[in-house]
Amino acid sequence: MKRWKVTFIALPLLVAGVGIGSWLYRAQLKALGASALTRATTVYRAVASRWGFPVPAAIRVQTAGSARAGEKGKGPQAGASHGEATHGGSTMPSVSKGPGEHAGHEAAAKPKAGADRAMPSTAPGAIMVTPEKQQLMGVTIGKVERKPMVKVIRTVGTVEADETRIALVHTKIKGWIEELAVDYTGQPVEKGQLLFTLYSPELVATQEEYLLALKARDYLGDSPFQEVAGGGRSVLKATRRRLKLWDISDEQIEELERTGQPKINVAFYSPISGYVTKKHALKGMAVTPGMALYTITDLSKVWILADIYESEISMVSSGMDATATIDAYRGEVFHGKVVYIYPYLEGATRTLKVRLELDNPEMRLKPKMFANVQIEVDLGQRLAVPEGAILDSGSRQIAFVALGKGHFEPREVTLGPKVGGEYVVLKGLKEGERVVTSATFLIDSESQLKSAIGGMGGHQQH
Repeated sequence: MKRWKVTFIALPLLVAGVGIGSWLYRAQLKALGASALTRATTVYRAVASRWGFPVPAAIRVQTAGSARAGEKGKGPQAGASHGEATHGGSTMPSVSKGPGEHAGHEAAAKPKAGADRAMPSTAPGAIMVTPEKQQLMGVTIGKVERKPMVKVIRTVGTVEADETRIALVHTKIKGWIEELAVDYTGQPVEKGQLLFTLYSPELVATQEEYLLALKARDYLGDSPFQEVAGGGRSVLKATRRRLKLWDISDEQIEELERTGQPKINVAFYSPISGYVTKKHALKGMAVTPGMALYTITDLSKVWILADIYESEISMVSSGMDATATIDAYRGEVFHGKVVYIYPYLEGATRTLKVRLELDNPEMRLKPKMFANVQIEVDLGQRLAVPEGAILDSGSRQIAFVALGKGHFEPREVTLGPKVGGEYVVLKGLKEGERVVTSATFLIDSESQLKSAIGGMGGHQQH
């Protein structure tokens, strides 16, 4: 059959001459393969050489192209596989392609799947995001820096009276209140100010005993018998001691000695300066030992009891500076210190009480006022990253480290306290490293997509 095809091309060219042969040559070129065309050209050149016919230009071009292809070690089919052959100044498509050529074209035309996502990297799990995509995402980069960090703990508290500056007034003897000098709650009092007078038959009797012991001492003091003289002094001493135990002051005893007359109504005075915060005393009321009559509170210093959450307990210690603001005095700041940390938590709120001590010379801070408290904690020089650089999944925290040329590495980090808009980094990052500070969730989506595609590829291989 192939010989018949060769003859079919050659004989019309021999009979019709150069013009007809050249036309038929181009026509048959479209219908035959490259190998048959090459053989037909060879036959025609042999016949033309034998009979003296001129060789058309198209055949000369074809022969020259085949010779050059042979010199390069490529077969005639490879010469035609370059896509097009030129004949007589016109561009003609090749008829057939080798199997290697098909594979080459498919590889060239096949898109690079995930070229903007997964690129070779020494860091495991690293991804690649093109600059164009970064711009669309709004990705920004920041540095891990070491800087002085001061954590401000903001909380609330209440103003309370200083418990060490509270005095309870009561009697140690039975009696009746005859005169009430301080008669309402909230009344300011000074130390030594008269509160009330008390009539007590037992107290009157003891005063009389003291006067008798005083006379006995004077009378028996000159006795030549030491036992007698000493007995008089002992009775006087015991009686004086009993008056002191009943809160009779030295001044009152001296007045008793000077006047020589027992007092029917004995006065009781305020032990401290402050305000009457509780009052139970009434005129004419019978009193018994231990009955609370007044509670007097010194408000020149006050406490603020502030609540600290469990997560912040480790950062608070005694001696730290603190400030407080009160809604009643807007724009004014009160300064104090942390003086005590309570050893137990409040069960209902799961918070720890800390005590601040503040001076209150003008009595502007009043018990039960609400206060906004700030405690400054100096953390020293610490590694810090912006808040936006951390992707918190709940069980772990991730930061994306920029490796350069669009590559990003997800890295698990351990964080300390949050200070303003930054986190303290305890582990996972180094000073000077560059991290993604915005659009981290989009970068994470790219990473998750890469992992999903990688997993699909693994299943397909199996």
